[in-house]
Amino acid sequence: MPDPRPTRLTPTTVLAAVVVLASVVTTVVLHVRHPDALVTLLPLTDMRDLHVDFDTFWHSAVALTQGLDIYDTPAKLTNLNPPLLTVLLVPFAGLDALTAYRLFAALTAVLVVASVVAVARELRLGAGVTVAAVLVVLASSPLHGTLVLGQIYPLLLVLLVAGWIAERRGRPLLAAACYGVAVALKPSLAPLLLLPAVQRRWAPMRAGIASAAVATLVGVLVAGPSSAIEWLTIALTEGVPDTVDNASFPGLAMRFGVPPVLGLVAGLAVLVGTLVWVGRHRDRIDPAGTVPWAVVAAGLLFSPIAWHNYLLLLVPGVLVLVTLGRGALATALLAVTLVPVSWNAIWPTDPSPLEELGSDVGRSLYWAVLLAYWVALLSASPLRRSVPPATGAADEPADAGASTG
Repeated sequence: MPDPRPTRLTPTTVLAAVVVLASVVTTVVLHVRHPDALVTLLPLTDMRDLHVDFDTFWHSAVALTQGLDIYDTPAKLTNLNPPLLTVLLVPFAGLDALTAYRLFAALTAVLVVASVVAVARELRLGAGVTVAAVLVVLASSPLHGTLVLGQIYPLLLVLLVAGWIAERRGRPLLAAACYGVAVALKPSLAPLLLLPAVQRRWAPMRAGIASAAVATLVGVLVAGPSSAIEWLTIALTEGVPDTVDNASFPGLAMRFGVPPVLGLVAGLAVLVGTLVWVGRHRDRIDPAGTVPWAVVAAGLLFSPIAWHNYLLLLVPGVLVLVTLGRGALATALLAVTLVPVSWNAIWPTDPSPLEELGSDVGRSLYWAVLLAYWVALLSASPLRRSVPPATGAADEPADAGASTG
């Protein structure tokens, strides 16, 4: 017979319900007050000011096909990405910018949906949970921002998901290779390559570093050796933007008028602390659980630039939480991604000193969200007792239905 006693609400469940309700209400209100939401900008044709990131990538790809400098183009923005990305986007250089953008946006939307479905299938989530997760991601501000700008986060998501699934299926070298290519495309993900090192899994560590090095070298050789020097110069001199959707610690420091170096120190403390903690508990931490996503979150908190669109990369880790009995927490973490960047518009543009403090706090919402992701994913990491960590090429396969979900 069913248990007649009512289900007790835990504080976590109540808090999650409050967060979900607040997120949904805030999202609806902001969309009503600011109908020119990101998603409504997708059909527009302004490449220079709206789809500006892809316009930058496209100009670099065109320059590469013409034997020109890929970092000195007519684009509005400076290309902050390594040469490898330009090499991968060369097929789009044969199209006009708008057609290329639309094709790229459609492709990346498909990649996001496919990645979420692949994770859900790997975790053996039900159809209802899978559909709900896909719908929330499709409605999320990070995806809308990614598509409007024409950013590459879906490509990174595919590589991270492929690596994570390979790890779950007992293929750590393949996992490390996938992570390495992702790092070659977006160096802010480099902390992932340190994860096998702190777990003393030396073969995957070497595979990840080798993969990142080879992929980077391919990009440099195709684009020309000078491209590497130019990119390093750009990457090392780029400032920390003071915008509402820069969710990193350096971005937080800029908003509060604190030297960005202090934000870097705080972010470094989070990153190093995460890796040290993982190393100390390496015998209990499944490398195919939530820990890779926690390390990614820590790396983003440390990075000078971590747009809130990067939250797309952490969705797989949130879905793992569902299989660990933390469905309420996972629901809350996904719900907050619905809040659009028009959140920035509700804060005064010329505040008094007191209003300025409140504005700085309010404009730090996405930093708080990224921090919450990091805490949630890291706290769920020690999931099993295992044999001493492997030092060779193979690790103990993760069980698809138990320890990591």
